[in-house]
Amino acid sequence: MKLYTSKSHHFSDQLKKINSRYSRISFFRLLSILLFLGSLYYDLKTQSNLYLFLAVIFFVTFIILMRLHAKLAFQKQVTTALFDINQNEIAYLERKAIPFENGVEFNDFQHPYAYDLDVFGAHSLFQNLNRTATYIGKKTLANQLVQLLPNDAILKNQEAIKELNQKLVWRQEFSAFAKISRDTKSFYDALLQWNRSANEPLSLTSRVISYATPLLFLGIFIAYLVTLNAVWLSYLAYVFVFNLGFAGKFLKRINAEMAQSSQIDRIIFNYSLLVQKIESEFFQSQKLLNLQQKLGSNNQKASLHFKKLSGLFSKMDSSSNFVTALLFNGTFLFNLHVLNALLQWKKDNATLLEEWLLVVGEFEMLNSLSNFSYNNKEFAFPELNSNFEIAFSDLSHPLLNPKTRIGNTVQFYPQSFMILTGSNMSGKSTFLRSLGINMVLAGIGAPVCASEGNVHPMPVLVSMRLSDSLSDSESYFFAEIKRLKQIMDALETQPAFVLLDEILRGTNSDDKRNGTIEVVKKVIAKQAIGAIATHDIEVCLTTNDYPNILTNNCFEVEIHNDELHFDYKLRSGICQNKSATFLMKKMGVI
Repeated sequence: MKLYTSKSHHFSDQLKKINSRYSRISFFRLLSILLFLGSLYYDLKTQSNLYLFLAVIFFVTFIILMRLHAKLAFQKQVTTALFDINQNEIAYLERKAIPFENGVEFNDFQHPYAYDLDVFGAHSLFQNLNRTATYIGKKTLANQLVQLLPNDAILKNQEAIKELNQKLVWRQEFSAFAKISRDTKSFYDALLQWNRSANEPLSLTSRVISYATPLLFLGIFIAYLVTLNAVWLSYLAYVFVFNLGFAGKFLKRINAEMAQSSQIDRIIFNYSLLVQKIESEFFQSQKLLNLQQKLGSNNQKASLHFKKLSGLFSKMDSSSNFVTALLFNGTFLFNLHVLNALLQWKKDNATLLEEWLLVVGEFEMLNSLSNFSYNNKEFAFPELNSNFEIAFSDLSHPLLNPKTRIGNTVQFYPQSFMILTGSNMSGKSTFLRSLGINMVLAGIGAPVCASEGNVHPMPVLVSMRLSDSLSDSESYFFAEIKRLKQIMDALETQPAFVLLDEILRGTNSDDKRNGTIEVVKKVIAKQAIGAIATHDIEVCLTTNDYPNILTNNCFEVEIHNDELHFDYKLRSGICQNKSATFLMKKMGVI
């Protein structure tokens, strides 16, 4: 927190200095152009070389100030982004706001755990982790959270996250470049659509004409300047009209290749800054080095290819004005040359462009997970095993307030499946969610909310948070049965980590109890690891039949001074206290 506050003050001071210089240069830029126009006026009026000389000086000054102004404008954007980044972290750590996109568009109600564990949406895991600013970064993070990586990939992610954890300055500068890009899904899709579109080159005849007629136009123009013979002007007009007609034949294709270039050139330029930031950094972890090595083609850095593409789109856009298009194309077939260069760029780099974008997405994803690790230094990177052993010390939910959350130590060996009891509000569901979320984090290489962890990474299957689907005309009960079927089908292919919370609530007590017992028996028969929460004490008796697999644990509630007291500590055994009767008596219900 102190470092974020210090950096926030630093960037605030920098921003004030930049704004002051920006305002001064804006004033002098305006003054220089006014003095240029004044000098030009007096030169025309007096024919004095002094005023002509001054006009040249003031125009050159204006050009220099324009460049300084553009440079300062960029610095202002980056510094503002860096200030906002640190302000957002302060607001987040003070738990005043979660100023990050929540990824609700990625929610999949059919996914084995995304909806049940609140992976996406308001106050979700995604929103708490997300520090991405490009669409590909956001998409990569979302995809990462809903799939299990192989053990070697998990270890590589852990190593990369640990390294980036120590590179706070680099991470924030990288995030600032991503932030100022203002990338969106529509622009990202437009770029991919352009990249995947047909790339038929211009014919040899068209390429010859694109050089021949502009050269002819230039030759005729020089001839006119030398001879001042008006006949050359008529020849110029013929060539000008021919060039316009020839360029018009390619108008449809030029428009197709522009791909919303009025915005996409800026976004591509900012991609080049992100790529350049990756290219120029020294990395040690294997994953970061592998990603870095992908950013090259034809002995040239990917950032230079991006800058070239940005420049081509910018040139195409610069001639989109009707008058400019007439002038540029009538004289030099400007758009035709840019079109040819775009087609050549696509031919050389189309197969690599998407891979470069994926590298940017991977770095934004890893940047988010590294920021999560940096903000939670007490979180541990779990050790991995292949023995179907899962254990956590001081396990809790990573999104709970660190000042009040309570950790529990739990292990799933030698017994591999837990039957969990406890009254309402005692912490059963939160504990199950803590298990699920931390298994998800462990499965992508992120740190877990525990002081220690030893995990066999496994698919996570959850039935905790279903709702009636009116659009599909199905009841809660039927939705739950479908989810249980989905879990059983998944267990047919491989063991998994299964979490079940009060299943079969839509039927009578006997049916619910018997059905729950049968589900438990089938789940453990398929070598699942995990836990089921239940209020049916009879379900707990199943442990007598499977003492080597099942174990009973509970959360108890105590009554102190006529008040319920929850300590949220996991205990061995079956819950004994009944809070419902006490609460109803206390509130006068019974």
